[in-house]
Amino acid sequence: MENFDITDHLSFMKAEILETLRLVMDPELHVNIIDLGLVYGVKIDEPEKQINIEMTLSSSYCPMGESILSAVKNCIEGHYAGFTANVELVWEPVWSYHNITEEGKKLLGI
Repeated sequence: MENFDITDHLSFMKAEILETLRLVMDPELHVNIIDLGLVYGVKIDEPEKQINIEMTLSSSYCPMGESILSAVKNCIEGHYAGFTANVELVWEPVWSYHNITEEGKKLLGI
């Protein structure tokens, strides 16, 4: 788990963004993308008003991939008025079940 300095504005905003992304659910698994371990990174470019999300999918064949990526973009732009969300889909490192949080495992029953 990443540590955040809540006295630092951008660090606090990054923590808020990660919490906001819990609203985005994988429509097949019914678990949010944070607890599935799909989000690898968040970078904020405040002067340019951009939030960059680096994430993956559980499979390159994920039939709901485009839907999830659109939901991430809409979620961020809906919560952070004036910011543009850029969602980068990456395949390295490869996602595995080890990425799932304890809460995610409970929700999946594993």
